[in-house]
Parts: sequence; C-alpha cells; structure tokens
Amino acid sequence: MKMKLSIIMPVYNEEKTFSEIYHKVRDVKLNGIEKEIIIIDDCSTDSSWDIIEKIKDKNLVKIKHKKNIGKGGAIKTGLNCITGDYMIIQDGDLEYNPEEYNKLLKQIKNYDVVYGSRFLGEIKGFKIPLHYIGNKILSLATTVIYGKKITDMETCYKLIKSDIIKNIKINSDRFDFEPEITAKLLKNKYKIKEIPISYNCRSFKDGKKITWKDGIKALYILIKYRFTD
Repeated sequence: MKMKLSIIMPVYNEEKTFSEIYHKVRDVKLNGIEKEIIIIDDCSTDSSWDIIEKIKDKNLVKIKHKKNIGKGGAIKTGLNCITGDYMIIQDGDLEYNPEEYNKLLKQIKNYDVVYGSRFLGEIKGFKIPLHYIGNKILSLATTVIYGKKITDMETCYKLIKSDIIKNIKINSDRFDFEPEITAKLLKNKYKIKEIPISYNCRSFKDGKKITWKDGIKALYILIKYRFTD
C-alpha cells in the first residue's frame, strides 16, 4: 500500500505568492509517496480565495473560513481532513521550498517527528534581525525548559506521523501553534529529528505577519505547557 503525505496549507492574504507555491507543492515528486493538499483560506481580504477556487485538482481539498481565526485555527481545520500517514504544514508564501519534503521523509521511518531546521541549513536572509534573534531565543528556551536540544522550534516544516498529531489536543488558534505542538511532543517523549533546510525570509513589506508580540506569547506557551496539559 502506498504511503500518503497530507500537506496542510493555511492561507491568509497571499495573492502575490500562493499560485507559485501551490504549483511547487503540486509538482514536487515524493519517490512514490502520494500527496493530498488541504488548503484553508482563513477569510482572506485579498484575491487569495479567488485564486484557490480556480484550481482544479482531484487531490485537493479547499476550505474557506467565514471569519479570520489565525494560522493555528486554520491548521486545526486542516487536521480534521487529513487522510495521510504523515502531515506537514506549508505556508502560502515562498519562504520554504517543497523540494525539501524528501529530506524529511527519508528520516521519518526512524523517528516520530522530523523538523526542518533553518539554523542547520542555508538561510538566504533573515531580513528582520529581530526575527533571527527571537527565533534563536525561543529555540534556546525550548531546549532549557524541556531538556531536549532544539535548534529551530518555530520552523514551519514539522513532519509528524498522523496518528501522533491526531492524538494531541491543540488549543492555539494563532502563531502559538508552533510552541504548543513542540511542547506537547517533547513532553510526551516523542523522538524529534532535526535536519538542515534552506530558508528565504521575507519582510513585512513582502507580507510577513508574525511580530515580536507573537514571540512573547510563544515563550509563555512553552512555559505553560511544561506544567499543564
């Protein structure tokens, strides 16, 4: 029986980049592994949904939120639809390269979870220095709080076995999804393997949405789930 990868794509106001990244995801070859793509438009106010609606693909699920919830909320909607053996998140911009799915998939047979670490790979430019520093601090905090070295807690590329992610209750609706899922994976002693990936950071002008306030909340979430469920 063929293995299947479920790719969840949360989208919010990505009209400039979505078509290109979607085609990259659609066209990437996974060495015999099937793909299903689940797109969740989080009530975009630009033409993102118009672009999504026009896509014809039998392996595609398209969902539109009636109100904006946040990235975590969109991911949770997508998790209710996955049928694959593994799950990964793909943002609707061009910061991450889908060609690197295969690097993660090669490792998943020996681990429960595989993270694509930007800090172990090639960073083409953290155009916002505060984001670079903030990501480093949050990854260090994760290492200290949970006693497991993590170089890139905030990475989008988290390849997780579906039976694991389906059994973890996610409460976060916004960018705090990343620290919550990492905290719960580590707390439940799942084996996380990190491998190098490339990263092409965009600026706020280009559509970057996460801010320093999200960093503060991420630290709070890491501490919170160390002591609660």
